[in-house]
Amino acid sequence: MHHVRPRSLLVAAMTTALVFSSAHVLADNPPNEPEENAQNDSNQPVTDTWITTKVKADLLATENVSGLDIKVETVDGVVTLSGAVASKAQKDKAVAVAKQIKGVKSVEASGLTLASR
Repeated sequence: MHHVRPRSLLVAAMTTALVFSSAHVLADNPPNEPEENAQNDSNQPVTDTWITTKVKADLLATENVSGLDIKVETVDGVVTLSGAVASKAQKDKAVAVAKQIKGVKSVEASGLTLASR
C-alpha cells in the first residue's frame, strides 16, 4: 500500500493554491501580446500574497525545517517569520529560504524562537 506523507500533501496543496492565485491574477490582468508578455515577465509586480504563499510552500518543501510551525507574513516585500524552530540552524535555513524568493526585500526573523525540549 502506498502511503502519502502529510508534508507532501501540504506542499501539493500550497502549490495548487499558488497556481490558482496566479490564474486569478492573469484573469484580472490578461497578457497583451505573447512577444510583449515574454519580454516583460521579469517586470511583472510580485504581490505580498504571492510572496507569502511561495515562502510557505518552500519552507514546507525544505528538509530539516519545520514549515508547519513557522508563520509567514509579508508587507511591502518584507517577510516576517514567527513561530518555534528546533535549532538556530533551522532558523538560519528558514531565513535563507525566504530571502531567495523573488520580490522579497528583506526578512525579519526575530519572531522565530527556539522551541524548548
